[in-house]
Amino acid sequence: MSAVHSDFRAAVEARDVDAMRACLADDVVFRSPVAHKPYPGKAITGAILANVIEVFEDFRYVRELGDDAGHALVFEAKVSSLDLTGCDFLVLDDDGLITDFMVMVRPLKAAQALAEAMGARFDAIVEQAGRG
Repeated sequence: MSAVHSDFRAAVEARDVDAMRACLADDVVFRSPVAHKPYPGKAITGAILANVIEVFEDFRYVRELGDDAGHALVFEAKVSSLDLTGCDFLVLDDDGLITDFMVMVRPLKAAQALAEAMGARFDAIVEQAGRG
């Protein structure tokens, strides 16, 4: 498995935003579980990650699947006291950096709570991305 993949998981588990950003390609595309349009670029993806780790409570990865082209990291967390299960689907480039980052979550009620919590932070996320 890719060293960047291992580095990314370790960074998330350590809640180290700078280390998470270091695993992202400049042209990464983030595909949110609660937004229709993808978010292109390292700055906005890094800002989203910095905020979502504050929104998730008791976050932990529970399973990994992968090959040389990408990885799926299954996680569990709480959002607004609701249990949530999700998966980070990571596509890597030839250098092992994340180029496509898609997140899926369930159940619907927890996904809606995530959408509300992240929506409340959206202006701050955009501002952080502008500084990033």
